[in-house]
Parts: sequence; structure tokens; C-alpha cells
Amino acid sequence: HNITARPLQAHTWIGKYSPDPALNLPTKTRPLALRRPLPPTGARVTSIQACRDAYAKSIVTAAGSSDPRLIAAFASTERERFLGPPPWPVFSGQGFTATPCDDPRRLYHDVLVGLAIDRGINNGQPSLHAMCLAACAPQPGDSVVHVGAGTGYYSAVLAALVGRGGSVLAYEIEADLAGRARANLHHLPWVRVVAGNGARAALPPADIVYVSAGATHPPEAWLDALKPGGRLVFPLTPALGYGGMLRVTRRGGLRLDAAFLARVSFIACIGARDDDGDASPALAEAFATRPIGAVRSLRRGTAPDATAWYAGSGWWLSTAQAG
Repeated sequence: HNITARPLQAHTWIGKYSPDPALNLPTKTRPLALRRPLPPTGARVTSIQACRDAYAKSIVTAAGSSDPRLIAAFASTERERFLGPPPWPVFSGQGFTATPCDDPRRLYHDVLVGLAIDRGINNGQPSLHAMCLAACAPQPGDSVVHVGAGTGYYSAVLAALVGRGGSVLAYEIEADLAGRARANLHHLPWVRVVAGNGARAALPPADIVYVSAGATHPPEAWLDALKPGGRLVFPLTPALGYGGMLRVTRRGGLRLDAAFLARVSFIACIGARDDDGDASPALAEAFATRPIGAVRSLRRGTAPDATAWYAGSGWWLSTAQAG
């Protein structure tokens, strides 16, 4: 569907999981992965690596970035390795449709590909993840915690960005997907996959905590894990409707800068939600009535004041810069 390089415009990005049908997202009738015919016999055929290169440049550009390291990370990561055997189920606006053949070049478009459709799980919108990765800017040697790794595709992109001198600790709560991720990532010894709940685990110190499932609040473990200068990127989402992708940066001590990157839709992050209490409706009201671009900081352990954009239990978002 239509992608904008201006993430705070009225556009909703789709994350790891199936989109909320209530969002009425603009979509193409059939994505390129389904519409584009294969070249006729004898025609000049574009190599799979050329497709990866073009795809990487396209999604990073769509995300508003021109970072050559990010382009190279996507271009060097084989998406088909992480998506299971063909035909691949591609989201077409009304549901998932199988690709008409087993040519992996069809995967190198900005499309959602199903991983476990019966559970609503897909591989995520590549341009959304390109935007989030550009925003948290993994550097060589960084330590990363990835919560909601799925079958490992974006963990592999993170691994390419931090390199052998860095580390990626990837959590996936679905045991079968974690097993697939472990197999898919075995060639990257600086990546470790854990079949478990990354919202409730005791996390090691990290330069980046990268979350691919929606939370109604940031668990203390995610914030406590951040090193000085560390970045947390996670979807802050109510039970219904859209939320926002929030970047939190630790500037030292208790100072936490915060900014929304885009409006997003994700499935629930188990262990990081309060959908049965008042938090989710209040969060939905905040997204419906307040501009997400106004948020400047995240506060912990203090009483909300007049700058509060949204107040959770023990934490709140402020429209003022962190003090």
C-alpha cells in the first residue's frame, strides 16, 4: 500500500502481525509480488541479488533514509531463508494470497508475508522496519535485544548492522517460530535465540531494545536494560485501533527522551499489556485526541503534570523535554 517518507502524517504502518481491519488502510488491489508476471522464456532475467539490491534501496528510501549501511544490511539478507517453503502467502489488502510460483524474486517488494496465518503472524512490513532501524541506528559493536523475533529476518538485519563485534539476543514467545529462527540464524554466531517472553525476562545491558509486538506500557526491564545513549523502539498500542511506534533514548540518569516515529498496528506483546483495565481505553483516547508529534520525553516514578500526553502506572509521556 501507499508508503510515505513523512512518518508523522496520517498514515498507518503494518507491523509484524496482521493489520486491524478497522483501520481501513489504503491498499493496492494486488501487490507486485502477485501481479508482476515472470519474464518469458529466453528473456533477460534479473538476478536474485539485483532484486535484493533494488528492494533494499526502495524500502530504505520509502522510510525516509539513505543510510548506505542500512541498505547494505537489507541487501545482504536473504528474505526467502526466513519465510518457509513456497508458495508464500502475501497480504493483498483483503487477505493473504499465495504467490503463483516459487520464484523468490517475488518476495523482494514491500509486502507482508504470512508466517503463521492461523495466529495472525506475518513477517512485517519491510519499510516500517527500515524506518525503525534508521531511527535507532544500530552501530558496529552494539548489543541488541530483539523482542518478538518471529523467524529471525529482522534479527538477521540487526546482526548485519552490528557485525561480529556486536551481539543480538532474540526473544520469540512462539516456540515453533523460535525454533525456525534458531535454524535460520545458525550461521550468525553473534546471534542467540531464546524461546521465551522478552517482556518478562531479565535483560542484559543493551544499546538497543527493538520490539516487534504491541505493548500498552514499556516494561521496566526494557527501560532498565538501556545503557547510557541506549535506544528502545517499541509499538505503544491500545487493544483496538492504531497506536504509535515510540523511540525512547536514555540520555543519562533518569532522563529519557521520547518521540513517536509513526502510527502503527501490531498484535499484543504478551506480558506488556493491560487490556483488561483502564490503560488501553485511556491510551486509545490519547491517540484519538492528541497529536503524537507533541511527545518529547518519558518520565518514571514522578507525578504527571500539565505537560502529560498520557499517564500510565508509574510512567507517563510528556510534551516537555526531559529535565
